[in-house]
Amino acid sequence: MAKTPTLRPRFWERVPLNKMTPAEWEALCDGCGKCCLNKLEDADTGEVWFTRIACRLFDDATCQCANYAVRKSIVPECVVLTPDTLADISYWMPKSCAYRRLNEGRGLADWHPLVSGSAATVHEGGHSVQGQTLGEFEIPEEDWEDYIIDEEI
Repeated sequence: MAKTPTLRPRFWERVPLNKMTPAEWEALCDGCGKCCLNKLEDADTGEVWFTRIACRLFDDATCQCANYAVRKSIVPECVVLTPDTLADISYWMPKSCAYRRLNEGRGLADWHPLVSGSAATVHEGGHSVQGQTLGEFEIPEEDWEDYIIDEEI
């Protein structure tokens, strides 16, 4: 049985993103699934809209990637978030994203599993897209504009 890595207490308050261990970095993900939503970007303004259309690897029931370890080889357009890429792509991340929040100096939300102590709080509080997405092969790409999410992501 694999050993679960130990996380330093409240590491997100004291450790810069680029100094976190791989386990700490991964633990920042709140499991909302919003980063796995396909997005549309206005080429002129740079404005980004989230759609209800999820990546082909997204599991709508668990809000997790069905093949996380090799996602980039299956979905070449998948954006892999790292401390090195965060500054360049954080505008593509939801405003509620822990990585984006910490990068912007905002701290974690009270419903984040590291704060609440429960992975369920993100779903119970309505902060995830669990049960709300459509598969990217179900909707023709030219129709994705019809599935833009209006609320603040």
